Amino acid sequence: MRYRPDGTIQFLGRIDNQVKNRGFRIELGEIESALNQYQDVQVNVVIAREDKPGDQRLVAYLVSKSQQDINTTELCHFLEEKLPSYMLTAAFFILDKMPLTPNGKVDCKALPATDATTIWEASFVPPQTPKEQIIADIWADVLGQQKIGIYDTLIWEAIRS
Repeated sequence: MRYRPDGTIQFLGRIDNQVKNRGFRIELGEIESALNQYQDVQVNVVIAREDKPGDQRLVAYLVSKSQQDINTTELCHFLEEKLPSYMLTAAFFILDKMPLTPNGKVDCKALPATDATTIWEASFVPPQTPKEQIIADIWADVLGQQKIGIYDTLIWEAIRS
């Protein structure tokens, strides 16, 4: 917070790593800590991106321990066991290396913008039944996505039960 020359107060934002996403206060370090427990993740950073105005999403940027790609489907299931649903990331972005500032910290401004449809393409599993297809079409329309797979949201658990 700072005072402007005209006497108004300007709020500059939080100095910690907490964000508010869909009504929940989320400490991004908790998500990063859970990701660090996964066997294939060497380094990660989680940020709240708002590539489209009004559409804030949690995105995880990951660097693999080995040269092999990280299995995002397994990683999703791993995080579902560790974190509440509102803390799950909307997308994973696999990087060769993290962009760093001259001080050696992660340069969040240099992280690439994400397109969730591209990121999830490798793990996309289409709806299997007519009922799933109808629900997927509705959610795709509501969320402004071209397609929704059966692992893209937790609503499928309610449909299948």
